[in-house]
Amino acid sequence: MEYNKKLILEDGQEYYGYGFGANENKVCELVFNTSMAGYQEILSDPSYTYQAIVMSYPLIGNYGMAEDDYESENLTAGALIVHEYNDHPSNFRSAATLSDIMEKYKIPGIYGLDTRKLVRSIRDYGSRKVLITDASTTKEEGIEILKKTDIPKDAVSKVSCQHIWKSRVILSNNFVQGNAKESVSGGFTQEYKWHKKHIVAIDCGMKKNIVLSLNRLGLDVTIVPWNTSAKEIMDLRPDGVFISNGPGDPEDAEATIATVKELIGKFPIFGICLGHQIISLAYGAKTYKLKFGHRGGNHPVKNLETGKIEITSQNHSYAVDPESVKDTKLKITHMNILDNTVEGVSCEADKVFSVQYHPESAPGPQDSRYLFDKFLNMLS
Repeated sequence: MEYNKKLILEDGQEYYGYGFGANENKVCELVFNTSMAGYQEILSDPSYTYQAIVMSYPLIGNYGMAEDDYESENLTAGALIVHEYNDHPSNFRSAATLSDIMEKYKIPGIYGLDTRKLVRSIRDYGSRKVLITDASTTKEEGIEILKKTDIPKDAVSKVSCQHIWKSRVILSNNFVQGNAKESVSGGFTQEYKWHKKHIVAIDCGMKKNIVLSLNRLGLDVTIVPWNTSAKEIMDLRPDGVFISNGPGDPEDAEATIATVKELIGKFPIFGICLGHQIISLAYGAKTYKLKFGHRGGNHPVKNLETGKIEITSQNHSYAVDPESVKDTKLKITHMNILDNTVEGVSCEADKVFSVQYHPESAPGPQDSRYLFDKFLNMLS
């Protein structure tokens, strides 16, 4: 079968393959993810807005797409690049093929290329722009398109909710003596107390499982858009504030940074991923772009307070400058073992803490679920 799709990188590299998903040409930021499973959650994570994701695991699509496993209602990833695509999933939970869903959300895909070589190129030369296009497009044409096309900087505003909404703890007949039971995906039952506490979550591109993790903790959650003012949040009378993950450069989220500056010291605050970077910027620290980012479910992080190692799920392009933290009220609490990047900060006096990784672990290991309990303890 003749190749019908290709990738053209801004440095002139070309990769030929076969198309699946939407038949569209796109310019994206090229990144890779090393997870062995969880492509549905990865593709539906708003943090991948405007990015073309290279999956290092070779076989993708084999278990289809399940109704309960989406991390957002509107998929905004730029493109998906895989070695081998399976269009005949074997999974009783599958409701659609990966290609069908990508076509629905106008996400192009390409398979049949050497993803090992492509991942190594990203590792060696860094993330850069890529054009996914028809195989007939010449290298010169592609490079010209890449030169003229900028990656948009409106990613957070694109994926944040537009209106305030609520996600409450649902009490049923299983609610007995302060304990509720909930059947969650996977078939097990989880018990928790309803704490009558109310959290405001600032949505910068929040994953669904973060909201569910807060609900399962027994917390009612009001979700507000990324540019909600501090006064509007205070008027909601929360017991604590959460700042979510999200796409793009944290410095582009100026409205959220300004809001967090005003909220510091007034409520306990917890941030994840982009929320971690926003909290750091609000305290006066600086951020910088990593060469190729951290994306996968196997990143080792050391908790400097306990000495324990956590295996974590990560997805980000930016990191907090450790030297800049020294001039703030924050202290560094977690470090990445692979490259010594900052993975967590806190200010005990203000009841503020954040981590760069994803403790809701969807997909990924569950080593860091304790962080949600830490946030709950701050609310009492």
